[in-house]
Amino acid sequence: MPDKHHVLTMARYNMWQNQSQLTAAGGLNDAALELDRGAFFGSIRRTLSHLFWADQLWLSRFAQTPPPTVGGKESVNFVKDWSHFPDERAALDRSILNWAHSVTPDWFDGRLRWTSVMLNGEQVTPRKTLVLGFFNHQTHHRGQIHAMLTAAGAMPADTDIILMPERFAAM
Repeated sequence: MPDKHHVLTMARYNMWQNQSQLTAAGGLNDAALELDRGAFFGSIRRTLSHLFWADQLWLSRFAQTPPPTVGGKESVNFVKDWSHFPDERAALDRSILNWAHSVTPDWFDGRLRWTSVMLNGEQVTPRKTLVLGFFNHQTHHRGQIHAMLTAAGAMPADTDIILMPERFAAM
């Protein structure tokens, strides 16, 4: 079950993988980034946008940071300015890591009350379950992005957590 070590490890992994994938995506042209490659959200950019939106949404629930300004149906078009996206993604990843550093052990024992439009109203869920879902969602969509980048000829880093560079593992 998740604990402080788990969230710190996954926050560091998240940061490493996002940097790797954005570096790889930076070598592609707009057409390659927008091409529908058959993933759930279609393109590399649409999937990156959805993931950014979802991470911002869950962090707002966990750490009372500002939520996204659009709903889930608009998540694939949440990112408007791709020239600033790498910096915005890095800032969000830093916020996730800061939250992971600040979370206390007793936080995991509680339940979170939250509202979901997709699930039609208020939900009450164990925080441990939500944290697992948060990081699993990231890994799921980054796997799709990795496959799309590879198909486009870009080469992001391996995704195995045991290969995470020490500079991330020490953050």
